Amino acid sequence: MILPLILDPFFYAVAIPAVLLVGISKSGFGTGFGSLAVPLMALAIPVPQAAAILIPVLLLIDLLGLAVFRKNFDYVFLRFLIPCGLVGTLIGALLFKVLDAHVVAGLVGGFTLLFLAQRLLFPPKPDSPPPPRWVGAILTVTSGFTSFVAHAGGPPVSAYVIPLRLSPMQFASTMAFFFFAINLSKWIPYAWLGLLDARNLATSLALLPLVPLGVWVGVRLAKRISAEYFYRILSVGMFLTGSKLLWDAFH
Repeated sequence: MILPLILDPFFYAVAIPAVLLVGISKSGFGTGFGSLAVPLMALAIPVPQAAAILIPVLLLIDLLGLAVFRKNFDYVFLRFLIPCGLVGTLIGALLFKVLDAHVVAGLVGGFTLLFLAQRLLFPPKPDSPPPPRWVGAILTVTSGFTSFVAHAGGPPVSAYVIPLRLSPMQFASTMAFFFFAINLSKWIPYAWLGLLDARNLATSLALLPLVPLGVWVGVRLAKRISAEYFYRILSVGMFLTGSKLLWDAFH
């Protein structure tokens, strides 16, 4: 039996780097680069289909990330983050069919660039307090929402977590556990929406061998790079993500 996977060469030209970026992001560099995966794949296929194809890929990446970072996560912090994120995924599931993809791209991209501008114009001082918990709740709900509709949940939650100044390993571990819970919660709604069909799942299966490579690269970088450069690279990733999503919104 021949699996009915996508055969378009251009799709794989954008899907392969997208999967590698997700692997690097999930296992070593938090959430900056991974949000580019759906926009990259959307150059060849519709956004909902791109999001559906990435669901099994994300599950495998999350499991590998959990195995690597199981000793560094902040359990108390996750008890706050995960429920807020699940509220966002529920909102995304209920509104998915009526949302315009360009509106979502514009919201996520605009917010990301505004956050980076704020960090540049008003950089946090060593004695400045962390963001209020209510701000974190709003940003984390937003993260769950944008994660459901476009796997672009990284920028909102990073806007809350980065100023808390976690160590690179603790940041990567906490984000790995958070997005494992969020991505796992998407399976039933995606199936309910008819997105997990045989063609999309077969295409996901063809992309899965790339996952260990992306995770391996991300883990090595996270363990070797200093905290200063870690967050610089995260900021660059968020800038690229915001710019690409904002571009999609107007084109």
